[in-house]
Amino acid sequence: MKDIALRAKWIIKAPLPEVFNIMTDFERFPENFPKVAESIQIVKREGNHLEIKAIVKSFGENFPVKMRTEILPMKGYISDNESPKFGTSGHEEFLLSESPEGTVIDYTYQVAIHNRWLRVVAKPLIGWFSMKYWEKAVINELRKKLEG
Repeated sequence: MKDIALRAKWIIKAPLPEVFNIMTDFERFPENFPKVAESIQIVKREGNHLEIKAIVKSFGENFPVKMRTEILPMKGYISDNESPKFGTSGHEEFLLSESPEGTVIDYTYQVAIHNRWLRVVAKPLIGWFSMKYWEKAVINELRKKLEG
């Protein structure tokens, strides 16, 4: 099996437009989420469709990622991402909905691992570590910014 499906849900005690505005401001990701983004450059923008070159941080390293992202107004974004360094590609969905407690984040990342050696250790490492890291580096930072 070369695909890994990662999925989690969180609630942010803040209005959906506030969560949406921060999470779709890709150019400010390095400022807002320095543990996951070293740099972000939007190289092409056509309406809600973006082509992005990013240097992201994970597993103690910085590495390039190419992103083809569609912003879904007041609903989040979807993105197809490629990381040649690790031989992976992925389909990411960051979807928002309102709830009585605030904003629900429904996050899914379908990772395809093209590198055979990485597949052996990938599922437990990527599956557990990636979601814990994302929660700490993005969700908890978002909570600090919006929940006071």
